[in-house]
Amino acid sequence: MIPLKDENPSRKIPFVNIMLIFANTVIFIYQHFFALQDVQTLFLRLGCIPYEFTHFTDIGPAALVPVPLTIITAMFAHGGWIHLLSNMLFLWIFGDNVEDKLGHFRYLCFYVLCGVAGSVSHIVMNLHSQVPSIGASGAIAGVMGAYMWLFPRARIRTLLILIIIVQVIDVPAIIMIGYWILIQILSGLAGWGSRTGGGIAWFAHIGGFAAGLLLVIIMKRRGR
Repeated sequence: MIPLKDENPSRKIPFVNIMLIFANTVIFIYQHFFALQDVQTLFLRLGCIPYEFTHFTDIGPAALVPVPLTIITAMFAHGGWIHLLSNMLFLWIFGDNVEDKLGHFRYLCFYVLCGVAGSVSHIVMNLHSQVPSIGASGAIAGVMGAYMWLFPRARIRTLLILIIIVQVIDVPAIIMIGYWILIQILSGLAGWGSRTGGGIAWFAHIGGFAAGLLLVIIMKRRGR
């Protein structure tokens, strides 16, 4: 299921959400077209590498920021157009309403904290991995968790693909997002149990989603 749009207009202009989409896009264009280094080297210097956190070392090439801060820089690096566009589509659909509920500043803090929680989850489940983790997926998973909690009955216009059946349907957020996180959990458990990696940080999605559910309850209450 691929979400296309939601039937849930926001009351205010989502400045922070727009800024995040813009920042991710600009950084992607820079890293792929204007950076002096090749993309793979940039990923090693900007990405979150579990081994560096668990062994307190920089395995090189030297990170552009202190190693602990790569947990932030990794959130703004993407591997390709599909990676970027899919993440930004989910952020565009779900982020504006969450920002509407939390307020601009709290939403920014919420987004960053979910991204950090996602990376920490990935590190814990892959203690010795030297493969850099990149992308905003953990933070966006947190946004989706918050959206499901705040707007469980909101209708999501969804592209449904079942082998030869392709159809656009309206699905409640709790069904669409619930199905999405179930796939993340099953995929994460399957990949972790066999110690084979498919290039997707499933546990970053799971950790970010769980953080989003918890943080939106706390931050919304404080907002009141």
